[in-house]
Amino acid sequence: MGRRVVVIGAGQAGHSLAAKLRDLGHSGPITLIGDEAEIPYQRPPLSKKYLLGEMTVERLHLKPRRFYAERNITLVTGERVEAIDRASREVVTAGRRLGYDVVALTTGAVPRRLPAAIGGDLAGVYTVRTLADVDAMRPEFAEGRRVLIVGGGYIGLEAAAVAAQKGLAVTLIEAAPRILGRVAAPETAEFFRRLHRSNGVDMREGTGLERLEGEDGRVARAVLAGGESLAVDFVVVGVGVDPATALAERTGLRIENGIAADQMCRTSDPAIFAAGDCASFPWRGGRVRLESVQNAIDMAEHAANAIHGATAPYRPVPWFWSDQYAARLQIAGLNLGYTRTVRRPGTRAGAESVWYFEGDRFLAVDAMNDPKAYMQGKRWLEMGHSPSPAAIADSALDLKTLAEATQGGR
Repeated sequence: MGRRVVVIGAGQAGHSLAAKLRDLGHSGPITLIGDEAEIPYQRPPLSKKYLLGEMTVERLHLKPRRFYAERNITLVTGERVEAIDRASREVVTAGRRLGYDVVALTTGAVPRRLPAAIGGDLAGVYTVRTLADVDAMRPEFAEGRRVLIVGGGYIGLEAAAVAAQKGLAVTLIEAAPRILGRVAAPETAEFFRRLHRSNGVDMREGTGLERLEGEDGRVARAVLAGGESLAVDFVVVGVGVDPATALAERTGLRIENGIAADQMCRTSDPAIFAAGDCASFPWRGGRVRLESVQNAIDMAEHAANAIHGATAPYRPVPWFWSDQYAARLQIAGLNLGYTRTVRRPGTRAGAESVWYFEGDRFLAVDAMNDPKAYMQGKRWLEMGHSPSPAAIADSALDLKTLAEATQGGR
């Protein structure tokens, strides 16, 4: 019998790791355990098409249930792993002990919630992470209702877009000086600020939340920093996520911005691997953790290859996306450490891109309604080429011409 693999976390990363192991010819038992009752599903559409009512639960599923039986993957849903007994090599749940030779942690991330002391536990206050979260809030999205969005990151902006499209009165507050402050340049933030305000969103940057007030246990008002009181029907909280490391911490694994993994996705215990939103990995002399579908798939498949004996290090070219109204943002690369940006107009109305550089080194591109800029930027990153900032700034030069000019290297 081949080695026994237990995958803990039945999201995109866990599904991808288990499926990839079978694709590689792994013959041993594979058990995939998730604490949600639902079979593995996509998360990005939850705050977009699913919340809008344009996608069914069945279309969210990564594969139908029969897929797991056909691939001889034991799928366990609605069951939480309580411990990993490293001495006996067993994974422990409330109802079973599973022997393992290899464990893969794909536990994802958990949304940050507002403290109960300021009303975060009132009915009508929601986070956006799981199918159950979105199912609970969907009935709230009725025309004419008043919603407060707390947080101006991508989750908050996507929720605001859905609410505005469904005819709600939307107020979005961001405590930082501007939206997307941690993840994007001011030029990208300005694009989305204009977009949301043109769709009727009351966007307030540099505005914190003092507390939520309720009536009969349900949120009714929001008191903003400074004392202004807003009547609200419900609240959506999008203030970021934290890596789900509780199990790893109890197991005694090293934690550093998530579960610390090496370039082979191994943790501090060589029999335990980690991948996806819960895991950090070496990056340009430091350590990075990525929250994206692409990284969940790629890192999980890399871990599967490592479990199967491969030795190549994990070196991704990250990419991300966000859909808001009819606009699509596509991001290639990581803008960490950028020192300058160049804004480049697109070739059609409503399209533009923002290019990030560390000195003259190209790091990343945000492409708004500009798939050509995204594809060319991603191609340069994959090839290790850098366009010059001056060339990117010259809109008279098309990207194809620039691409031909950079084939000689950096």
